[in-house]
Amino acid sequence: MAKKRKNRRTRGSGNPFGGGGGGGLPAGGSPGGGLGGDLTARMRKMQGDMERAQEELAEEVVTGTAGGGMIEVDMDGHQTVRALRVKPEVVDPDDVEMLEDLLIAAINDAAEKVKTLTEERMGGLTAGLNIPGLGL
Repeated sequence: MAKKRKNRRTRGSGNPFGGGGGGGLPAGGSPGGGLGGDLTARMRKMQGDMERAQEELAEEVVTGTAGGGMIEVDMDGHQTVRALRVKPEVVDPDDVEMLEDLLIAAINDAAEKVKTLTEERMGGLTAGLNIPGLGL
């Protein structure tokens, strides 16, 4: 009778593809030679920078106007209205719609200025990345 042969691997580590038991990944555990740690550090720094910029934006105030300065709206970088000024001569009890339209225009003007300010401040931090949720 013939002896049965045991199926033995001839390459050292038990890995059928050869080499050590590392599976082909560098010590950092990510493909690309340890860039994962560097990328993580860069992302953390960017996140910290963005949080600081958001805090600074909250303190920034822009003024939106309408009606040639008859209505002014102060809005912070988080789009919270901080102040509203209406010149008395624009208030006409017989034309409330005009006052409403001017208020809306001034608020929209301020919101557009906040958007521009946010893009200026945050755009440099993201270096052109399109990150969902940032609205940039």
